[in-house]
Amino acid sequence: MRQLNIGICGLGTVGSGVLSVLQNNADIIREKSSCLIHVTHVATRNTNHGCNVENIQFSNDIFEVARDSDIDLVVELIGGTSSALELVMLAISNGKHVVTANKALIAEHGTSILQAAYEANVIVAFEASVAGGIPILKSIREGLVANKINWLAGIINGTTNFILSEMSSKGRSFESVLEEAQKRGYAEADPSFDIEGIDASQKLSILTSMSFGMTLPLDHLFTEGITKIPLKDVYFAKELGFTLKHIGICRDHGEQIEARVHPALIPDSSILSSVNGVSNAVMINGDAVDTTLYYGPGAGSTPTASSVIADIVEVAKSDKNAYSSLGFPVEKLCQRKMLDIDLVECGFYVRFTVVNETGVLSKITKIMADSALSIESIIQRDVEDDSNRVDIVLLSSKTTQSNLSPVLRKITELDSVSDEFVILRVEYLDN
Repeated sequence: MRQLNIGICGLGTVGSGVLSVLQNNADIIREKSSCLIHVTHVATRNTNHGCNVENIQFSNDIFEVARDSDIDLVVELIGGTSSALELVMLAISNGKHVVTANKALIAEHGTSILQAAYEANVIVAFEASVAGGIPILKSIREGLVANKINWLAGIINGTTNFILSEMSSKGRSFESVLEEAQKRGYAEADPSFDIEGIDASQKLSILTSMSFGMTLPLDHLFTEGITKIPLKDVYFAKELGFTLKHIGICRDHGEQIEARVHPALIPDSSILSSVNGVSNAVMINGDAVDTTLYYGPGAGSTPTASSVIADIVEVAKSDKNAYSSLGFPVEKLCQRKMLDIDLVECGFYVRFTVVNETGVLSKITKIMADSALSIESIIQRDVEDDSNRVDIVLLSSKTTQSNLSPVLRKITELDSVSDEFVILRVEYLDN
């Protein structure tokens, strides 16, 4: 039976989970992989890891693992991009396979890493970098290999999904839910990476690259977080039959690729609208298979460890070169022009605050009609803190930001309309 010696760099949340699952499920992993997978070297600065490292070489220097001649595969779980990049490139240069859960590393340096791996005839695998325990990358690379991917859409950040779910179901403010998310460990002390959409943007970069054979990093991927969403707009969305979610979308337009991360109203009839808490879900539309859904835990120690170990087992069973990790040969990855966000077609939710006087609504709808923009729904409600003002919510049919922006300028030029408004995209996730 083949033996694979691995070294783990980092014993944080994911690293400790990987070591624990490898130890607890050693028999079933050996049976399924026909390989003896041994953790022979661990490097970490975490003194409170709580792991059983008996009979395992232990080091404070991650680079010692990459230099260890007995190691076949290095598991990079230290995070960040500077030391992690140095570690991965050193491991590759020493002829070692690499498994990583580092989304930032792959999103920013994926193409150069895979090129180096291809030249060294080793594998770099990164299933755990996107959607935690959901095998989404393997599904794109292998399960959907016969398909031309048309579009992909998903909830790929558990922190933002937890916050919006709590705001919607319990009427809680963004600030109070964020505080709870931090207490539960769903959000970091500095949560900006999640709530500003950066984490989801990096994951979507990887998904887009795999779906359409594009080089990394992706330029001009539109990113917007959830920090500017008032609670009242969550309520209005529900009244209109929608749920507010933070989603990532990529779509093939032929010569151009659309890729964006932002909050959006999703119809209650969509499966994604019922994905709550810290769960993730990704919908993929292919020309042969139509639309498929992948759902599960998007983070956490053992779910992410499950994906890391799946990569380890794949390396143990595979003789393929590194290019297979993206599903396209490295030399065939291409740069494609990104569609400007202002030219992306979707519906729009717009809320104005106006003086409560006769004729305001008719003026607004006339401006919309004169600009050939149709209105799907309208809501008018009193503003609680001022009896002389009302909120008017309009739901437009599909259009582009470039078409809508001049119309909104005309509306806010009306004397009775405030120049501040809320605008959100509406996604029906159809073809």
